[in-house]
Amino acid sequence: MNKTNKKMIIYQTLPRLFGNTNTPVKQNGSKDENGVGKLSHYTLPVLNKIKELGATHIWYVGIIEHATQTDYRPYGIQHDHPTIVKGKAGSAYAIKDYYDIDPDLADHIPSRMEEFESLIKRTHEAGLKVIIDFVPNHVARQYTSDAKPPYVKDLGQNDNTNQAFEPNNNFYYLPGQPLDIHFGCQDDDYAYTEFPAKVTGNNCFNTHPHKDDWYETVKLNYGVNYQEGSITSFDPRPDTWTKMLDILKFWASKGIDGFRCDMVEMVPVEFWNWAIPEVKKQSSIIFIAEIYNPAAYRDYLQRGHFDYLYDKVGLYDTLRAIIEQKAPASDITKTWQSVEGIQSQMLSFLENHDEQRIASSFFAGNPEAGYPGMIIASTLNTGPVMIYNGQELGEQGMDCEGFSGLDGRTTIFDYWSMTSIRNWINKWTFKEDKLTDEQLSLRKAYARLLNLAKNEPVFTQGSFYDLVFANQNTPQFNPSRQYAYLRKHENEVALVVVNFDKVEQQVNVRIPAEVFHALGIEDNRAARLTDLFTEEESISTLTAAYPYQVTLPAYGGQILKFTY
Repeated sequence: MNKTNKKMIIYQTLPRLFGNTNTPVKQNGSKDENGVGKLSHYTLPVLNKIKELGATHIWYVGIIEHATQTDYRPYGIQHDHPTIVKGKAGSAYAIKDYYDIDPDLADHIPSRMEEFESLIKRTHEAGLKVIIDFVPNHVARQYTSDAKPPYVKDLGQNDNTNQAFEPNNNFYYLPGQPLDIHFGCQDDDYAYTEFPAKVTGNNCFNTHPHKDDWYETVKLNYGVNYQEGSITSFDPRPDTWTKMLDILKFWASKGIDGFRCDMVEMVPVEFWNWAIPEVKKQSSIIFIAEIYNPAAYRDYLQRGHFDYLYDKVGLYDTLRAIIEQKAPASDITKTWQSVEGIQSQMLSFLENHDEQRIASSFFAGNPEAGYPGMIIASTLNTGPVMIYNGQELGEQGMDCEGFSGLDGRTTIFDYWSMTSIRNWINKWTFKEDKLTDEQLSLRKAYARLLNLAKNEPVFTQGSFYDLVFANQNTPQFNPSRQYAYLRKHENEVALVVVNFDKVEQQVNVRIPAEVFHALGIEDNRAARLTDLFTEEESISTLTAAYPYQVTLPAYGGQILKFTY
């Protein structure tokens, strides 16, 4: 967990797209046609610009080699059959070699590992920490490691393919049956064959996965016999456990600072209970879990030893519903109550590679509409917060790039270029003439918010008090579109009030007498007031005698710090 007095601010970025300034780009374009971003594009000036936003960590997506339709056979890399690759570039989550760097990202392909090590060094020089993905549940259908250490046997190398389940098999099989896929890209010299068929990554235990299944991947076997009532065989330790621990230690030895672990609940918690402490004997690395089952949260924190969990099913889904006017703002109360006691270990966000962009017509259709949600995500608790590259510029995600189609997301399957990032980079000069006034204003607002969330003790260490319960019937407070709370640390109290409405609102916030007692502050005592957004200072008081009045901008909020 975070041992500093700063909140973790994670900037998620997809190198394949981030550094690609090519334009125009064509639908379903190849690497040669559309271009591709490189690790070298994250120069110190670029990293410093990201740090200006308030970032403490960078999550680089798609670092480990994954299946692709691009042919790298001249470099000794096995070619992937296009039928089982999603998009020309391929999914970053269909890992092809756990011990190698994706060749797309290298300037000099034979030196790709050295280029990654240089990126780690540059990132650290910029005062930022490095997070990469660990994808433990599934691999590309044609997984073959050409970069593994000599002592490592490849996944599946010693499997008994005549058994559907064997504790020491690395994969699950459908003995005597071929894989049956009649969709996907068929543009190759021969049809893809797989015999016997392996089980598909999303627990699809049949030979004919649907096009919406993770058909490009196969499920890894951690000793759970799903077809016979999920009977477990953990003693002796399954071979997959040992192989995956070696992979974790391999990347930890490179000097990275964290793993974002994909779909952790599809891997038994017993594996994490064993593996994470083993890795942490070697490094103080952090582990972040992508998890969608609230009933398993505490188990993966306590037995699984994860440092942080995705707050997707709770806070993300709630904030999105509020922004889309499908739920009242007061629902936030139920959300934080549902993770009582573990709030500091919940990772908050409003965008990532899986979710639709705030500015897309599938979500809010307006990047400013998400800003009050980001205030909540950044300041509600002391846990980490994440933004996705382009979010700070209102990237729309409304391109029909290729495999991903027009879905409001930024593709993870195709060679592409993000308009907002491309204009911001502006041939690496960072001249702002290609950005609109709205984009400049949004980026400035994000930087202001994330930096104060990172540095202010009330948000990194303080206690919390929800005010919505006391304002259900307060005149000029609409619990459907406004939310308010206090945070306190030592002699500082922050009043946070947000407005999800599209018009400015004059809002009254009642602070009941019991709040002063609970937080240990004196009613009606004069304090130095600092508006944390404008940095303007004055003298003011909080009291139970009458509501505190604030003016909230459209799609905005106020964060007012009282220092006693």
